[in-house]
Amino acid sequence: MEQALSDIKVLDLTWYIAGPYCTKLLADYGAEVIKVEKPGEGDPARRLGPFLNDEPHPEKSGLFLHLNTNKRGITLNLKSETGKKIFKELVKDADILVESFSPRVMPSLGLDYGTLEKVNPRLVMTSVSNFGQTGPYRDFRGSDLIYQGLGGAMYGTGTSDREPLKKGATVTQYQTGVLAAVATMIAFYGAELRGYGDHVDVSGIRTDLTSIDRSASMLTAYQYTGIVHPRMESGRPLTRCKDGYIGIIVTPEPRAFQRLATILGLTPEEVEEWGKSEVLADPQKRAEFEKKFLEPWLLEHTKREIVEVQPKEII
Repeated sequence: MEQALSDIKVLDLTWYIAGPYCTKLLADYGAEVIKVEKPGEGDPARRLGPFLNDEPHPEKSGLFLHLNTNKRGITLNLKSETGKKIFKELVKDADILVESFSPRVMPSLGLDYGTLEKVNPRLVMTSVSNFGQTGPYRDFRGSDLIYQGLGGAMYGTGTSDREPLKKGATVTQYQTGVLAAVATMIAFYGAELRGYGDHVDVSGIRTDLTSIDRSASMLTAYQYTGIVHPRMESGRPLTRCKDGYIGIIVTPEPRAFQRLATILGLTPEEVEEWGKSEVLADPQKRAEFEKKFLEPWLLEHTKREIVEVQPKEII
């Protein structure tokens, strides 16, 4: 079946999560992706679980299989002259090359962009790394914990009276993969218009620094005003209801309180009493209100009933 990227050929020299997710997205849209792995070892993600039937095996890693669907695979020893020769032959017919080695690896193999663009002037090469291809941090190792710590996301996550919190699992790795896929396609269509390729530099730290998830606005505000933004509360914890748990988020606005009061069945007198106190904006009063009205109501209703309930009218 013809797809959006069916006429594009991609060479995949990526491993673990960020790079493979980039090329997975391209493959999912129809690109012919050829994954090149190291002989005898392959992508280290093959050794990461969960595994089918809890049996560790290079062909049973759920993570690896998820990240490498719709791809073809070969093995090449890029340290050998034969491996390099075969790889350059593949480059001649490729539109895109995505690699996620440390910045010094491709140049040390004689496969840097300056060399490969002579083989294929229209080649778009995307390098996915921890801290980018240049700069004093370029050889440092990285992880989601480091990206979010340096990028500011952890500073804005959690409660104000506790330590910073890292966002779950490897979310920045996947965000980096998405960013790399988008940047790659922009460069590809640019190459189509100009007639020559480009080298795209994508990093985990830049992904977190430029994320709209709080850190960008906090950093921009600090640059212009010098104000250190307080950590935003991570949200109301889950609360028990009739058949499990549910999270309720209500913004501290008069209209939001009116809708909530209608759902909970407050009398006009109770609405008058609690509404004037701006209960949702005062943590102490909000806690009192929730204990008196919200929590008992939740215990009387199922998750489905709570999700589907709508106020009949706005008081």
